[in-house]
Amino acid sequence: MVTRIVGLIACQLLVLAADPHTQSVEEWRKKYEEGLQAPYTGWLSVAGLYWLKPGENAAGTAEGNYVVLPRGAGRVGTFLFDGKTVRFRNLAGAVTQLRTDTSGTPDTLEIDGMRLVAIERNGKFGIRLRDAQSSMRLAYKGSSWYPINAKYKVKAKFIPHPYKRTINFTDMTGNTQKMVSPGLVTFSLNGQTLRLEPVEDEGQLFFVFKDRTANKGTYAAGRMLYAPLPKNGVVEIDFNVAKNPPCVFTPYATCPLPPKQNILPIAVEAGEKMPAGH
Repeated sequence: MVTRIVGLIACQLLVLAADPHTQSVEEWRKKYEEGLQAPYTGWLSVAGLYWLKPGENAAGTAEGNYVVLPRGAGRVGTFLFDGKTVRFRNLAGAVTQLRTDTSGTPDTLEIDGMRLVAIERNGKFGIRLRDAQSSMRLAYKGSSWYPINAKYKVKAKFIPHPYKRTINFTDMTGNTQKMVSPGLVTFSLNGQTLRLEPVEDEGQLFFVFKDRTANKGTYAAGRMLYAPLPKNGVVEIDFNVAKNPPCVFTPYATCPLPPKQNILPIAVEAGEKMPAGH
């Protein structure tokens, strides 16, 4: 009897290991966690965000600086902002213009092992600080996930808008982010017909959504999910790769909040949970 049970368990494990969907999601999650921890590109390295004021914005570790660095010299230079462009003047007086992240090729300023980049959000300009020694990055022990469940991989019908529609997203800073939506998707899940409105981002559909697990296992403000562009009027959505917004990992992110049309009336028990201790 014991031998039979062991054999059945072994067979089940082999089936699970051979399941392409499970393997695909596990590989995605591994790469995702590696990306979070990347020294200068992962969200866990974001250790500061300073919205610039017109004129001079001194930078360094000393009190009185506008851009306060976690280590290094008391003064390293000054960020100059004229309302449209960001420049940096070092202590020798040399001035360099910094392209923002919206340019597609932002300039990176390296100081004492830290990297600073100018960002732009709907007319507001700031300096984002990345630090490989960030306490958030060093304390990260991995993400928490719901078990992979094939029922949360759904095929949705894509309904294009007559014209691409602009959605205004309120973000965590109270600012407004404008994104373009190509249409709606409808699908069935847990016995209900549901609808979400994605936007286009990086050649994919990007969903900012919230469901009834919010604040009961997942982040209270909602989660995010990417899916391929529609093919023959169908979009494949896999909630097993739903992820937390960057705001879970750093207070210096500018995460968009779900619009009301993307608040689902069901619990989607798939994807990333809140980290332990939050």
